Amino acid sequence: MQNINKFNPESKAADIAARCKQLRLLQNMSQKELSAKSGVSLGSLKRFEQIGFISLLHLIRLSLVLNASEEFDGLFRPLPYSGIDEMLKQKKAKTRKRAGRLV
Repeated sequence: MQNINKFNPESKAADIAARCKQLRLLQNMSQKELSAKSGVSLGSLKRFEQIGFISLLHLIRLSLVLNASEEFDGLFRPLPYSGIDEMLKQKKAKTRKRAGRLV
């Protein structure tokens, strides 16, 4: 949670929307065409390009049509080990299936 303050989420969403729109225009595609090819409603696409709000599923659909889906591959990857001790410690650690209880 500490990294969330490094940027404004609304600003980041607007930046992603602007890059999506730029990519759409570079591919000479109208909003209507992208909507039809992706299965995302025209209203959702317009709202996304204007204010940056869209569901994750719809964002992935848009990225597939715009050939930008590889951008998602790096999200939430485990951090690399800082050394052999950390690697061995993590291998011995029990794999968590859920978060601990708050007391």
